[in-house]
Amino acid sequence: MKRTRSIAILTGGGDCPGTNAVIRAVAKKAIIQFGMEVIGIEDGYEGLIHRRWRKLHYEDVSGILTEGGTILGTSNKSDPYRYAVGEGKKLQFSDVSKTVIANFKKLGVECLVCIGGDGTLFVSNKFHKEGVPIVAVPKTIDNDLRGTDVTFGFDTAVSIATEAIDRVHTTAQSHHRVMIVEVMGRTAGWIALYSGVAGGGDIILIPEIPYNIESVARKVKDRNRMGKRFSIVVVSEGAKPIGGEVVVRQVVKNSPEQVRLGGISFVLGHQIEQVTGIETRQVVLGHLQRGGTPTPTDRVLATCLGTKAVELIEAGQFGYMAAVKGRDITAVPIEEAAKGPRNVPAEHPLITSARSVGTCFGD
Repeated sequence: MKRTRSIAILTGGGDCPGTNAVIRAVAKKAIIQFGMEVIGIEDGYEGLIHRRWRKLHYEDVSGILTEGGTILGTSNKSDPYRYAVGEGKKLQFSDVSKTVIANFKKLGVECLVCIGGDGTLFVSNKFHKEGVPIVAVPKTIDNDLRGTDVTFGFDTAVSIATEAIDRVHTTAQSHHRVMIVEVMGRTAGWIALYSGVAGGGDIILIPEIPYNIESVARKVKDRNRMGKRFSIVVVSEGAKPIGGEVVVRQVVKNSPEQVRLGGISFVLGHQIEQVTGIETRQVVLGHLQRGGTPTPTDRVLATCLGTKAVELIEAGQFGYMAAVKGRDITAVPIEEAAKGPRNVPAEHPLITSARSVGTCFGD
């Protein structure tokens, strides 16, 4: 009898709207078009370390297009090359990559589909170099992945942040306050830039443009003199003052990425009140940006990227990532995505457009 072809799929890193839509697209195309068996790895690479996986039937992926999160679970602490064992003073890191490779071989699948951001794909690229056949799909709300113009999840995060900015306008205007909306993004300012422009932010602060508190205060005072007795500040969690440092919310010792950013809005709010004397309030959106139903744009993008991944498998193009270039869904080497974050360029046209309508970037 002819052996059934099979593939495996995992979702790593932070949760992201549209991940289930990718799982659905990969599984349905693989099952319907090529008669493949699809194995779902649970909790990212954690599942390959501890042999946690299950077969995904057509019924398992039917109806999940609109669901947030991931039916497979995920982990942002399971780098097999630096896997945390123990707690507290007994915490140690060990290389369990050989275990992952051995467990992958036992599965007997022809390819591993990895859905993730730069951390997950950095690990995936290392496994590919060790002979594991991998195809990747770019996932992050931060939109900071190299090799693709956009990642799924970004549009949803921007939509959620923009709605929040729209809502704080009314309370800012009513109370004549400065309202600061803090958004995610790590070291990249894509969410702050796009939601800030879409929401009419008066001041947008991103990691790529260190700010001067005097410039920020000047913008607030100028608006007051013009009769605009409120201001909206949109700040990325990774923003920092000229010559200063980022605000660290937490250090997670058992994670490959130990530093968790957050809290810049409270530091900034205190500074603005001191310099301007104007009452200031903060809204930290946090994980709200990750949750809930993906936007139609992210559902469509996830479907296109997921089906492209199966096409790459069928063509034997392992070591590649489905990607967006202009209007095209194409493929780029995973190695490109693993090079580190893609930041907002200083000459980005949206920055130029925002400056031309009076938006302040704190410089």
